[in-house]
Amino acid sequence: MKKLFLINLLLLKFFIFVPKCYSQADISMATNWYNRANYNPASIVREDYIYLFCNIQRQWLGVGGSPTVFNVQASQYIYNLHSAFGISLVSDQLGLTSTKNTLLTYAYRISGSSNWSLSMGLSAGIFSRSIDGSQFEPGTTRDPVIYNNLSTTLDPDANLGVEFQSSYFVGGFSTTHLFSIGKNNYAFLNSNHLYSYFIYRNTESELMNFNVGFQMVNGTVSSTLEGNASVRFKRPTGLTTKPREIFDVGLGYKTSKQVLLMLGVNIMSDFRVGYVYDQSFSIGFNANSTHEIMLEYRIPSKVSAACNCKTESYWY
Repeated sequence: MKKLFLINLLLLKFFIFVPKCYSQADISMATNWYNRANYNPASIVREDYIYLFCNIQRQWLGVGGSPTVFNVQASQYIYNLHSAFGISLVSDQLGLTSTKNTLLTYAYRISGSSNWSLSMGLSAGIFSRSIDGSQFEPGTTRDPVIYNNLSTTLDPDANLGVEFQSSYFVGGFSTTHLFSIGKNNYAFLNSNHLYSYFIYRNTESELMNFNVGFQMVNGTVSSTLEGNASVRFKRPTGLTTKPREIFDVGLGYKTSKQVLLMLGVNIMSDFRVGYVYDQSFSIGFNANSTHEIMLEYRIPSKVSAACNCKTESYWY
């Protein structure tokens, strides 16, 4: 475990001093603590079930043309192949621009025992961005420099990542938008991002689960460090079945001066609804908040499971 911790520290140091990258901002979802597949394809390896995930984010409420992100993901692990397959659909609307990102994901899992595993993943697909100048309302309607048509770019896209999991620790790093490396933002309109994270989790108690995590993101011209802590409460269901998780609360902070409040409710044992309130304290945006709603659904699958029982880290 000391070696894993040292590796993550070295990765964080590398991300801080990484050479310049060209950028538009990668999508920032507060619910990445539950689903990291947006930036690390290796994380789709989830035994025992088919995983369905959906969320929508409204950012900077009160600002005209503020970002709206819609995200849908599905994945399944096939135990006999030691492999997971998934699909991701992301739509991001910001002012006059809209982006669509469609990716197919593959991840391979190596496990030496029941206590640890290492997965490697790759996502590949299409990234498109459209700019609709006809929606712009200028003060001078006959200004010749104003572009009033619809312009669309279409480019290949790919993400790459690895993730290590044990009974108590999760660590990983990944890189996104590989085809934009070495290109300026006018050529690709998105940039390569680097991620590194380390999560401690404990699911042994019959009354609660808790996890504490840290993540470093190298984005446009700076690096952002994010911390998160959450508790998920459970209730005993008997001597022959495991405790059922009921609801969870969490707090997060980003060095970009954002505070996160996370809430979740288990409607059923396999269906969960979550909500995130994100308050920015940056000058110019401190009066505007961000809201995010999340749906998680897990379908038990015989081809995914090594046995007929759910693991202790079922909801992680």
